[in-house]
Amino acid sequence: MQIQFLGAADTVTGSRHLVTVGDQRILLDCGLFQGYKVLRERNWAPLAVPPHEIDAVVLSHAHLDHSGWLPGLVKAGFRGPIHASPATCDLAQVLLLDSAHLQEEDARRANRYGFSRHEKALPLYNRADAKKAIAKLVPMAPGRARMVGHASVTLTPVGHLLGACSVSLTHGGQTLAFSGDVGRSADWLMPPPQPLPAADVLLVESTYGNRRHPDARETPAELARIIRNTVARGGKVLMPSFAVGRAQALLLVLQRLKRAGEIPAQLPIYLDSPMAIEATALYTHHRRLLRVPQREIAQLCDGVRMVTTAALSMRLAASRAPAVIISASGMATGGRVLHHLKLMAPDERHHIVFAGFQVGGSRGAHLVAGAREVKIHGEYVPVRAPVSALEGFSGHADGDELLDWLRRMPGAPSQTFVVHGEPDAADTLRLRIKDGLGWKVRVPQHGEVVRL
Repeated sequence: MQIQFLGAADTVTGSRHLVTVGDQRILLDCGLFQGYKVLRERNWAPLAVPPHEIDAVVLSHAHLDHSGWLPGLVKAGFRGPIHASPATCDLAQVLLLDSAHLQEEDARRANRYGFSRHEKALPLYNRADAKKAIAKLVPMAPGRARMVGHASVTLTPVGHLLGACSVSLTHGGQTLAFSGDVGRSADWLMPPPQPLPAADVLLVESTYGNRRHPDARETPAELARIIRNTVARGGKVLMPSFAVGRAQALLLVLQRLKRAGEIPAQLPIYLDSPMAIEATALYTHHRRLLRVPQREIAQLCDGVRMVTTAALSMRLAASRAPAVIISASGMATGGRVLHHLKLMAPDERHHIVFAGFQVGGSRGAHLVAGAREVKIHGEYVPVRAPVSALEGFSGHADGDELLDWLRRMPGAPSQTFVVHGEPDAADTLRLRIKDGLGWKVRVPQHGEVVRL
């Protein structure tokens, strides 16, 4: 068995791990690089291995940093199947089509207004490429082993996101386990992560490996305070949100705050993201996978105003009436949220609330760090509105939760690799695993090949 770390080895994005078993190559995840430009440029670079030589892909979950390069892989010549849990297959269809649409829109806007340094800006991939990738998705039931070529593959639910699973791959008596993204023990929507089966080699994520989340029970009260204060001064609350998972958790908490009288019952809540609207319908469809009572999930959108068209979104952005607006993308890297941000950031009456992890180099990370201006659509916009980050909405396990989850494995792997984290987070988790569990562990380098 051999592993080549083609992404998420020196950063938190671009999850791509190529496993060679015998004469077969299986790619675990196929994500987009996000954040700093030097990382985003990797999306345009040829894969280290010709895509037509990869036999299959297995997805841990549907977030774009794990699935978003699938259309690029297919465009470059990949011809095999893409295995994932049924819910991941459903969400990936929504995410990939939306990502392709944004790629096309960004290229058109760059050409129209001259943002691009190139003679003609081109999308990384288009909707036709996304549809070809979607056609290759093969649903795979969690907990049931399936032969992928000569390897036996099993998915194990890990919370975090609808359909998210760890991946165990066994060949020749040797098992490799890949954590994917691990959820929290007290997530708003998802059940706690199930423990991994025994493994000889482990790849574990480290997004929050150097942090401890605040008590999530305090987060609704903090959000309610922000909303009440903003409404009192005649402002709007803008919540840049990941359309899948985070938007639904925000709706759940906002509905509970209204029922409890913590925020005005008549305060308009807008969901301004076509993808979030579609994803919310999928969460309702797969509600048996959630920890929330099915009745409450069915009422998730009661009274919520769905913004279905770009024209309605622009009208909402121009409105001066107090409201809560949930809009994608979650790191303010693209999508409709930019139009709201462009108009709201200069006005101190409003409040911008981030409720998810902000990759270094992203617009969201700059805002959370206190930037006084941000570049949107080629021009710099002053930031006078207060900006808050609510880590209590995070869908990732923190350092303590990751250690507790690893302790539940039947035994110590012979080798553990820490992936999917910024350098400090990855190295902090490495030290905690080494000193706290006594396991052999290290952080691999981008492009590194390890023979087992």
